[in-house]
Amino acid sequence: MKKILKNKLSQFIINVIILAAIFTIVQYMLNVGILNRFYEITLTSMCINIILAVSLNLINGFTGQLSLGHAGFMAIGAYVSVVITNYFELPLIIGLIGGCLGAAIAGFIIGVPTLRLKGDYLAIATLGFGEIIRVLLQNIDYVGGPAGISGIAKQTNWAWLFGSVILTVIIIQNIINSSYGRAIISVREDEIAAEVMGVNTTNYKVLAFVIGALFAGLAGGLYGHYFYIIKPETFNFLKSFDILVMVVLGGLGSTTGAIIAAIFITVLTAALQAFPAVRMIIYALILILVMIYRPQGLMGNKELTIRSFGKIWGEKR
Repeated sequence: MKKILKNKLSQFIINVIILAAIFTIVQYMLNVGILNRFYEITLTSMCINIILAVSLNLINGFTGQLSLGHAGFMAIGAYVSVVITNYFELPLIIGLIGGCLGAAIAGFIIGVPTLRLKGDYLAIATLGFGEIIRVLLQNIDYVGGPAGISGIAKQTNWAWLFGSVILTVIIIQNIINSSYGRAIISVREDEIAAEVMGVNTTNYKVLAFVIGALFAGLAGGLYGHYFYIIKPETFNFLKSFDILVMVVLGGLGSTTGAIIAAIFITVLTAALQAFPAVRMIIYALILILVMIYRPQGLMGNKELTIRSFGKIWGEKR
């Protein structure tokens, strides 16, 4: 028992040191100007995409529900948080909390009726709700209608982004490793067997959906307070598709896989931003190749840890 606790403590300390080093190095590079505006935007997009991919992976990967409306929850988080900070002049933390709660409430309202559906029917329903959210925002003059809200104060910085990514990963991983997480995974593995064993599958599907929507709202709030302007068209179904690509590429049921895929897709998008048509072709080719040669994704349902690196290093030696 003492050995297990000692190993966990040592792994925790190593993780903290690595994360502190990453934060400090990037912050220094930003302060001295080593990372220019292009790299700063890429870094911001990377962090936001990690939050989106990890949160959608909870729904699609761990719960096994095909959701295509994640961009809609991101839109709600962006608009609610910006209204709170710009219109009511409240602090960013209040805006982000409001955006998270707004997206979570929307996730609950949408999830209760739709999560009784399965497979393609659920995908179509969530896609429809995502588009409904976008169209509603286009027709609300209070938030600018189709033109959106502009002149948003830039309050999102590296500290907020890094802290939000760490918070998202820690909370979702702790949920997965808890009794709730085991019940959620049982829904994915065999929903009928889970129901026979007494698991209320609908409740756990709604729980995963609400938590995923909450963190999508957080990503939206960070997005809105960095890019100065938010428009309904930014959060269309193509954005949901982009997030889904990250989850599928990384591996359904792998948090580290979702993180790796989000980083890869963000860098690829930044490199090909002058060629949007080529980017979509490459997306399609990547998905085809993954489905043929690695249908379980880059990581499958496995996680990449310090311990696994140690094992690989030990085997090589």
